[in-house]
Amino acid sequence: MRLTVRKSITLRLTLLFASASSIVLLLLGFLIAVSVDQHFEAQDMEVLSGKLKLTQHALEKIRSKAELDQLPQLLEDALVGHQGLELVVVAPDETILYATNGAEFPKTLLDSHVNADSTRPIVWRTSSNQPLRGISALSPTAIKGSPSAIVAVATNISHHEHFMSSFRVTLWSFVILAAFVTGVLGWIAARRGLSPLQAVKHKAADITAHRLDSRLPVDSVPVELLGLVETLNEMLTRLENSFKQLSDFSSDIAHELRTPVSNLLTQTQVTLSKDRSSDEYRDVLASNIEEFERLSRMISDMLFLAKSENNLIIPHREQLNLLDEVNGLFQFYEILAEDKSIFMASSGSGRVSGDRLMLRRAISNLLSNALRHTPAGGRIAVHVDNTSDSFVKLSVVNTGAAIPAEHVPRLFDRFYRVDCSRQRFSEGVGLGLAITRSIMRAHGGDAFVRSDQTSTVFELIVPCQPIGMVPIDN
Repeated sequence: MRLTVRKSITLRLTLLFASASSIVLLLLGFLIAVSVDQHFEAQDMEVLSGKLKLTQHALEKIRSKAELDQLPQLLEDALVGHQGLELVVVAPDETILYATNGAEFPKTLLDSHVNADSTRPIVWRTSSNQPLRGISALSPTAIKGSPSAIVAVATNISHHEHFMSSFRVTLWSFVILAAFVTGVLGWIAARRGLSPLQAVKHKAADITAHRLDSRLPVDSVPVELLGLVETLNEMLTRLENSFKQLSDFSSDIAHELRTPVSNLLTQTQVTLSKDRSSDEYRDVLASNIEEFERLSRMISDMLFLAKSENNLIIPHREQLNLLDEVNGLFQFYEILAEDKSIFMASSGSGRVSGDRLMLRRAISNLLSNALRHTPAGGRIAVHVDNTSDSFVKLSVVNTGAAIPAEHVPRLFDRFYRVDCSRQRFSEGVGLGLAITRSIMRAHGGDAFVRSDQTSTVFELIVPCQPIGMVPIDN
């Protein structure tokens, strides 16, 4: 079994703080060390250059062999009080004209064939492991015909190395201590910085199925968490709406199923309470068939909505003229409209790609709804319009009283009726408009409604070409 190691944000931030401080201190220490070393080199070069020039000046004054023999004593006097300074003067024939006691110079500095450069020092170690830094240069004499001698001067830099070694130990110790202290401070800062998450956690733990109206506080969270908290609150709003719709759906479906089942049960019990004639039994069965048909339609509609919510409705696409479909449905509703003295008219044109049966069902639901709510002598107008190259809009307008504004957003909900009473005044059960919107969204369109004091308008947006299914949010 594979174990999943969960990484702590606090630990990550602590390690990040400690690592960042260590890197910064190491870089700072490196820069300081380089600067100090360059400073020591500059100090040594100042001393070495001075002694080199002094020796060169002394050689330039030598005009004879006798004066050359006096050179060691002259240089000894010049080096009095300069501890750790070593000097050597070498003739072109590699004869040592002068050398301090125990002086050890590398051949690189004493080779006359090497182009000596007094501006670039060389560091080396003697046989006794003493570190030296030195330079050399050619120095001519005043003796005619005599070639230039080589002057090399060096200084002991052991005290420099001791200082740098101590500095590195101090630096590493300080880096380790600083990393630890920064890690502790980082851990404290991370804990305090993430404390709003703990508050969000405790608040979220109090939210249950019975307390979905609670929301996470947004005023006390930092800016970095504001987006997360707002997203969670939006999710809670969706959950609350879904739970409310589910509760309403359960209540409505229980009520809608109870009525026909109760009618069937009561009628059957009354029928069986005494002997009946065959004609009476036939009448009872015919009445029961009506209730069964009502149940069958309701169950079929609910299955249709369930499929639409899971994107299981796949329309059979074909090219249709929406106005022709509307006119075909007008013939079906013509008699009912005449009985109520309702004038029906259609206009416009528009071709779409869709399922004929589904689209006729959606339009039929709107026409049936309009006929139920249009007063006698009113008017129903259907207009088909190409709003763009991609969509066609079908509008169903009926005259009559305005729908209250608070009901308009929920007209497409399942089992929702503007009349909140539970009396069954019609065969409708409140699923027609929900099915209409589901059909539209299955085609990649949608359904809308608006209402004012003079009329109510239902609009269907149908794509001209197949664009796939769109998730349905009820």
